[in-house]
Formats: sequence, structure tokens, C-alpha cells
Amino acid sequence: MIAVTVFWGLSFVATKIALETFPTFTLVFIRFSVAGLFFFFLMLSRGLPKFSRRDHARIFLTALFEPGLYFIFETIGLQYTSAPKTALIIATIPVAVLMFAFLFLGERTSVTSILGIGLSLLGIGILVVGDPQFSWQIEGSLLGDLLIMGAVVTAALYMVSARNLGKEHNALDITGYQMMYGALLYVPLFLWELPSVQWSAMSGRSIGALAYLTLFATCAGFLFCNFALTKLPAGKASVFVNGIPVVTAIGA
Repeated sequence: MIAVTVFWGLSFVATKIALETFPTFTLVFIRFSVAGLFFFFLMLSRGLPKFSRRDHARIFLTALFEPGLYFIFETIGLQYTSAPKTALIIATIPVAVLMFAFLFLGERTSVTSILGIGLSLLGIGILVVGDPQFSWQIEGSLLGDLLIMGAVVTAALYMVSARNLGKEHNALDITGYQMMYGALLYVPLFLWELPSVQWSAMSGRSIGALAYLTLFATCAGFLFCNFALTKLPAGKASVFVNGIPVVTAIGA
């Protein structure tokens, strides 16, 4: 999860660079489709896992939560609300994971974990308020805030569903199908953006950022996260998410 924190923390920097020439959903589609192909051939070399229809439905649901709905909620939400407010709302993911893990997995939380979550929320608050561009004025709209809350809910549901799947399947197989289903979910948005894509404008800098996003933030990041969720309670693993803004700040 420490590695995941680093990979996903730097992904915000890489995304900002890649978006200099790539449209938003074209970038996400390429990122997950290449990752999906990588895992497909990797699983093919090992022998495709035998999953029941119910298992495929569960993995599809996991992919629908993240990357599917999560990136849509976050990307659109950022257009209507401010970055500081987004950071504060996203910081509530561990709290949402604790609730869902208790409801759906029966996981109980220790006092130490609750204190750790509270400390991480305090840390996020310090980072946000310490931003030179921070203002106490309420910016953006309720729509943007609600969309970011949607991202929180879907991220939490992803961690809980991946934790549940990890009790029966290995992380490689879960991640492989998650990436392939995730790429399929973005096909309509990619086709919608396709006519406006200027392929000749792609820079080496943006392509390098895309390569990082695909290899580290997507392939390694989700594989490591899914593996961690086979070993750790979802609530405990989710606390690491709040270390991401620290990595992003240093990387930026």
C-alpha cells in the first residue's frame, strides 16, 4: 500500500502533463486498454482463470466502481468545484470504507484505526489550508461537491468489493479482468471524443506521462492494491489513500 500511495500520488502530476495534449477520456481509455491487453496476454501465458458468471459479474461491478464511475465523478466534479474542497471530500474515503466494510464484510475497526483516520483527516486539512491559493470562501457548486462525493462512494465500494473477491481469487486475475472491463466502460466516451483528438499534436512529454500512468499507476498500482486487499482489512488499507496528497505535493 505504500507503493500504491507513491504510484497514485505521482499519477496526478503525470495526468496533468499528459492532459497537455490528450483529451481527458481518450487518456483514460488508452491507459486502461493498454493495461487490459498487458494483463490479458499475461493471463493467457499462464492459462486463463476459470471464473463463474457470478464471479465475472462481481469483477465487472468492481471495475464499474473503479476505474469506471470513480474517474467520471472526479473528472466532471473538478469542473464545478475547487481543488481544496475536492481534496477534503476525497479524504473521507477511509471513513466510507470503514462503514461499507462493516456493513458488507463484517469487519470491525479498532480504536487505533479510528484515531489513525482522524489524524489523516487532520493532515489533509493542514495541507489544504496551507495551500497559498486556499480561500475560506465557498467556491464551486453543490453539483460539483455531490459528484466528488460520488467518487468517494465508488472508491470505497471498489475497495470493499476487491477485498471480498480477494478471499477467493488471486490479485493478478482480479486486476486483469478489472482492467479489461474498465477499458470497455470507457469505449463510448472515447468514441465521443475521438473526432476532436489531434494525434499529430502529441508530445514526447505527454506520451512519457501516459507510459508512467499505464505501467505504474494502472498496472502496478491496481495490482498492488488488489494484492494488499487480500492480506489487509479494507478499512486498514484505505487509510494509506490519505498519504497520496503528500506524494503529489512533493512530486509537483
